[in-house]
Amino acid sequence: MIVFPNAKINIGLNITEKRADGFHNIETVFYPVKLFDSLEFFPSADKKDVFKVSGIKIPDDGKKNLVERALDILREKFDIPPLEIRLFKNIPFGAGLGGGSSDAAAFIKAANEFFRLGLNHEELISMAKILGSDCAFFIDGVPKFATGRGDIFSDIPDMLWGHEILIIKPEFGISTAFAYSKVKPNLAKTKLSEDYLKPVSCWKGLIKNDFEEFLFPYYPKLEELKQKLYVSGALYASMTGSGSALFALYDKKPVLDHEILSMRVL
Repeated sequence: MIVFPNAKINIGLNITEKRADGFHNIETVFYPVKLFDSLEFFPSADKKDVFKVSGIKIPDDGKKNLVERALDILREKFDIPPLEIRLFKNIPFGAGLGGGSSDAAAFIKAANEFFRLGLNHEELISMAKILGSDCAFFIDGVPKFATGRGDIFSDIPDMLWGHEILIIKPEFGISTAFAYSKVKPNLAKTKLSEDYLKPVSCWKGLIKNDFEEFLFPYYPKLEELKQKLYVSGALYASMTGSGSALFALYDKKPVLDHEILSMRVL
Protein backbone atom coordinates (compact mmCIF):
# COMPACT_ATOMS: atom_id res chain seq x y z
CA MET A 1 0.00 0.00 0.00
CA ILE A 2 1.26 3.48 -0.81
CA VAL A 3 0.13 6.82 0.63
CA PHE A 4 1.34 10.39 0.37
CA PRO A 5 1.55 12.23 3.72
CA ASN A 6 1.26 15.99 3.40
CA ALA A 7 2.85 18.88 5.28
CA LYS A 8 1.19 21.68 7.24
CA ILE A 9 1.83 25.30 8.08
CA ASN A 10 0.93 27.20 11.25
CA ILE A 11 -1.06 30.38 10.78
CA GLY A 12 -0.27 32.17 14.01
CA LEU A 13 1.23 30.45 17.02
CA ASN A 14 0.61 31.78 20.52
CA ILE A 15 2.48 30.02 23.32
CA THR A 16 0.24 30.76 26.28
CA GLU A 17 1.74 28.84 29.21
CA LYS A 18 4.12 26.10 30.27
CA ARG A 19 2.37 23.04 31.62
CA ALA A 20 3.18 20.98 34.69
CA ASP A 21 4.13 18.07 32.40
CA GLY A 22 6.86 20.15 30.74
CA PHE A 23 4.94 20.79 27.53
CA HIS A 24 3.39 24.11 26.49
CA ASN A 25 -0.18 25.15 25.83
CA ILE A 26 -0.55 26.87 22.49
CA GLU A 27 -3.08 28.45 20.16
CA THR A 28 -2.56 28.00 16.44
CA VAL A 29 -4.23 27.29 13.13
CA PHE A 30 -3.00 24.15 11.42
CA TYR A 31 -3.40 24.39 7.67
CA PRO A 32 -2.61 21.49 5.26
CA VAL A 33 -0.42 22.19 2.25
CA LYS A 34 0.39 20.28 -0.94
CA LEU A 35 3.90 19.17 -0.10
CA PHE A 36 4.17 15.40 0.20
CA ASP A 37 6.30 12.50 1.35
CA SER A 38 5.75 9.02 -0.07
CA LEU A 39 5.14 6.07 2.27
CA GLU A 40 4.80 2.49 1.09
CA PHE A 41 4.52 -0.74 3.08
CA PHE A 42 3.90 -4.41 2.35
CA PRO A 43 4.53 -7.79 4.03
CA SER A 44 8.25 -8.41 4.38
CA ALA A 45 9.78 -11.21 2.29
CA ASP A 46 12.54 -11.52 4.92
CA LYS A 47 9.98 -12.26 7.66
CA LYS A 48 11.31 -9.34 9.68
CA ASP A 49 10.69 -5.62 9.72
CA VAL A 50 12.66 -3.61 7.17
CA PHE A 51 12.58 0.18 7.25
CA LYS A 52 14.14 2.10 4.35
CA VAL A 53 14.37 5.88 4.02
CA SER A 54 15.37 7.76 0.86
CA GLY A 55 15.11 11.31 -0.40
CA ILE A 56 16.09 14.03 2.08
CA LYS A 57 18.58 12.55 4.51
CA ILE A 58 17.28 12.38 8.09
CA PRO A 59 19.91 12.78 10.84
CA ASP A 60 20.39 9.63 12.90
CA ASP A 61 19.60 10.51 16.51
CA GLY A 62 19.55 6.89 17.64
CA LYS A 63 15.78 6.90 18.04
CA LYS A 64 13.14 5.08 16.04
CA ASN A 65 11.41 6.99 13.25
CA LEU A 66 7.85 8.04 14.11
CA VAL A 67 6.53 5.57 11.54
CA GLU A 68 8.31 2.73 13.33
CA ARG A 69 6.92 3.95 16.63
CA ALA A 70 3.45 4.05 15.11
CA LEU A 71 3.87 0.40 14.12
CA ASP A 72 4.92 -0.45 17.67
CA ILE A 73 1.79 1.22 19.05
CA LEU A 74 -0.45 -0.69 16.64
CA ARG A 75 1.21 -3.96 17.61
CA GLU A 76 0.29 -3.38 21.24
CA LYS A 77 -3.29 -4.14 20.18
CA PHE A 78 -3.04 -6.03 16.90
CA ASP A 79 -1.07 -8.93 15.42
CA ILE A 80 0.56 -7.20 12.46
CA PRO A 81 3.04 -9.29 10.42
CA PRO A 82 6.61 -8.20 9.63
CA LEU A 83 6.58 -5.31 7.18
CA GLU A 84 8.89 -3.66 4.72
CA ILE A 85 8.32 0.08 4.95
CA ARG A 86 9.74 2.51 2.40
CA LEU A 87 9.66 6.21 3.19
CA PHE A 88 10.69 8.81 0.65
CA LYS A 89 11.30 12.12 2.41
CA ASN A 90 10.42 15.23 0.46
CA ILE A 91 9.15 17.36 3.36
CA PRO A 92 12.17 19.03 5.00
CA PHE A 93 12.86 18.18 8.64
CA GLY A 94 13.57 20.78 11.32
CA ALA A 95 11.28 23.09 9.38
CA GLY A 96 8.03 23.30 11.34
CA LEU A 97 6.16 21.55 8.52
CA GLY A 98 5.13 18.46 10.49
CA GLY A 99 6.54 15.90 8.08
CA GLY A 100 7.37 13.26 10.68
CA SER A 101 4.00 13.58 12.38
CA SER A 102 2.23 13.39 9.04
CA ASP A 103 4.13 10.23 8.09
CA ALA A 104 3.11 8.54 11.35
CA ALA A 105 -0.54 9.56 11.06
CA ALA A 106 -0.68 8.40 7.44
CA PHE A 107 0.78 5.04 8.42
CA ILE A 108 -1.78 4.54 11.21
CA LYS A 109 -4.67 5.32 8.86
CA ALA A 110 -3.29 3.20 6.01
CA ALA A 111 -2.54 0.22 8.28
CA ASN A 112 -6.04 0.45 9.72
CA GLU A 113 -7.44 0.19 6.20
CA PHE A 114 -4.98 -2.38 4.84
CA PHE A 115 -5.25 -4.80 7.78
CA ARG A 116 -8.94 -4.04 8.43
CA LEU A 117 -8.24 -3.24 12.07
CA GLY A 118 -11.58 -1.54 12.59
CA LEU A 119 -10.24 1.49 14.45
CA ASN A 120 -12.77 4.31 14.54
CA HIS A 121 -12.00 8.01 14.20
CA GLU A 122 -11.63 8.60 17.94
CA GLU A 123 -9.26 5.64 18.29
CA LEU A 124 -7.11 6.87 15.39
CA ILE A 125 -6.90 10.31 17.01
CA SER A 126 -6.00 8.79 20.38
CA MET A 127 -3.15 6.75 18.91
CA ALA A 128 -1.83 9.73 16.99
CA LYS A 129 -1.75 11.86 20.14
CA ILE A 130 0.63 9.37 21.74
CA LEU A 131 3.17 10.01 18.98
CA GLY A 132 3.25 13.81 19.01
CA SER A 133 1.29 16.93 19.78
CA ASP A 134 0.50 17.77 16.14
CA CYS A 135 0.24 14.19 14.88
CA ALA A 136 -3.50 13.97 15.51
CA PHE A 137 -4.13 16.91 13.17
CA PHE A 138 -3.06 14.80 10.20
CA ILE A 139 -5.73 12.17 10.82
CA ASP A 140 -8.29 14.52 9.25
CA GLY A 141 -5.85 16.90 7.54
CA VAL A 142 -8.25 19.83 7.17
CA PRO A 143 -7.81 23.35 8.60
CA LYS A 144 -8.21 23.33 12.38
CA PHE A 145 -7.90 25.79 15.25
CA ALA A 146 -5.76 23.97 17.82
CA THR A 147 -5.30 24.54 21.53
CA GLY A 148 -3.84 22.55 24.43
CA ARG A 149 -0.59 20.97 23.30
CA GLY A 150 -1.84 21.43 19.75
CA ASP A 151 -4.09 18.39 20.08
CA ILE A 152 -7.49 19.92 20.88
CA PHE A 153 -9.25 20.92 17.67
CA SER A 154 -12.06 23.16 16.54
CA ASP A 155 -13.40 23.37 12.99
CA ILE A 156 -12.65 26.55 11.06
CA PRO A 157 -13.30 27.68 7.48
CA ASP A 158 -10.62 27.71 4.80
CA MET A 159 -9.56 31.37 4.60
CA LEU A 160 -6.81 30.77 2.03
CA TRP A 161 -9.03 29.80 -0.88
CA GLY A 162 -7.73 31.55 -3.99
CA HIS A 163 -4.37 32.49 -2.46
CA GLU A 164 -0.98 31.18 -3.53
CA ILE A 165 1.17 29.67 -0.80
CA LEU A 166 4.95 29.85 -1.07
CA ILE A 167 7.13 27.94 1.39
CA ILE A 168 10.89 28.40 1.68
CA LYS A 169 13.42 26.70 3.93
CA PRO A 170 16.97 27.93 4.49
CA GLU A 171 19.89 25.52 4.61
CA PHE A 172 19.58 25.05 8.38
CA GLY A 173 16.89 23.51 10.55
CA ILE A 174 15.80 24.36 14.09
CA SER A 175 15.40 21.85 16.88
CA THR A 176 11.92 21.99 18.41
CA ALA A 177 13.43 21.42 21.85
CA PHE A 178 15.83 24.36 21.35
CA ALA A 179 13.00 26.61 20.15
CA TYR A 180 10.80 25.90 23.16
CA SER A 181 13.74 26.39 25.52
CA LYS A 182 14.07 29.99 24.34
CA VAL A 183 10.45 31.09 24.16
CA LYS A 184 8.60 32.81 27.03
CA PRO A 185 4.86 32.05 27.27
CA ASN A 186 2.45 34.97 27.24
CA LEU A 187 -1.22 35.59 26.64
CA ALA A 188 -2.05 37.03 23.24
CA LYS A 189 -3.59 40.50 23.07
CA THR A 190 -6.16 39.42 20.49
CA LYS A 191 -8.01 36.17 19.77
CA LEU A 192 -6.36 34.17 17.00
CA SER A 193 -9.60 32.29 16.33
CA GLU A 194 -11.22 35.65 15.47
CA ASP A 195 -8.23 37.24 13.71
CA TYR A 196 -7.99 34.24 11.36
CA LEU A 197 -11.51 34.97 10.08
CA LYS A 198 -10.47 38.42 8.85
CA PRO A 199 -9.24 38.92 5.26
CA VAL A 200 -5.66 37.75 4.70
CA SER A 201 -4.74 41.34 3.80
CA CYS A 202 -5.40 42.24 7.47
CA TRP A 203 -3.15 39.57 8.98
CA LYS A 204 0.18 41.42 8.79
CA GLY A 205 0.97 42.87 12.22
CA LEU A 206 -2.07 41.12 13.70
CA ILE A 207 -1.40 37.37 13.52
CA LYS A 208 1.98 36.45 14.99
CA ASN A 209 4.17 33.42 15.61
CA ASP A 210 5.63 33.84 19.11
CA PHE A 211 8.76 31.90 18.15
CA GLU A 212 9.88 34.70 15.84
CA GLU A 213 10.52 37.13 18.69
CA PHE A 214 12.85 34.70 20.44
CA LEU A 215 14.44 32.88 17.50
CA PHE A 216 15.14 35.73 15.06
CA PRO A 217 18.03 37.02 17.25
CA TYR A 218 19.63 33.56 16.99
CA TYR A 219 18.80 33.19 13.29
CA PRO A 220 18.84 36.71 11.77
CA LYS A 221 18.68 35.16 8.30
CA LEU A 222 15.06 34.23 8.98
CA GLU A 223 14.05 37.82 9.67
CA GLU A 224 15.88 38.92 6.50
CA LEU A 225 14.06 36.30 4.43
CA LYS A 226 10.71 37.25 5.91
CA GLN A 227 11.22 40.85 4.83
CA LYS A 228 12.21 39.67 1.33
CA LEU A 229 8.92 37.78 1.13
CA TYR A 230 7.05 41.00 1.85
CA VAL A 231 9.12 42.82 -0.77
CA SER A 232 8.08 40.10 -3.24
CA GLY A 233 4.44 41.11 -2.77
CA ALA A 234 3.28 38.83 0.05
CA LEU A 235 0.07 39.79 1.83
CA TYR A 236 1.29 37.86 4.86
CA ALA A 237 4.53 36.08 5.75
CA SER A 238 5.51 34.11 8.82
CA MET A 239 7.64 31.35 10.21
CA THR A 240 5.71 28.09 10.49
CA GLY A 241 5.80 26.19 13.76
CA SER A 242 9.20 26.45 15.41
CA GLY A 243 10.86 26.94 12.00
CA SER A 244 13.06 27.11 10.13
CA ALA A 245 10.67 27.22 7.15
CA LEU A 246 8.75 30.38 6.35
CA PHE A 247 5.65 30.77 4.23
CA ALA A 248 4.08 33.65 2.36
CA LEU A 249 0.56 34.20 1.05
CA TYR A 250 -0.14 36.03 -2.22
CA ASP A 251 -3.18 37.12 -4.17
CA LYS A 252 -1.14 37.60 -7.33
CA LYS A 253 2.02 36.17 -8.88
CA PRO A 254 5.02 37.08 -6.67
CA VAL A 255 8.25 38.67 -7.85
CA LEU A 256 10.91 36.42 -6.34
CA ASP A 257 14.61 37.14 -6.15
CA HIS A 258 17.31 34.55 -6.83
CA GLU A 259 17.85 33.66 -3.17
CA ILE A 260 14.19 32.86 -2.54
CA LEU A 261 13.92 30.93 -5.80
CA SER A 262 16.92 28.81 -4.77
CA MET A 263 15.12 27.78 -1.55
CA ARG A 264 11.58 27.43 -2.85
CA VAL A 265 9.82 24.38 -1.44
CA LEU A 266 6.25 24.87 -2.62
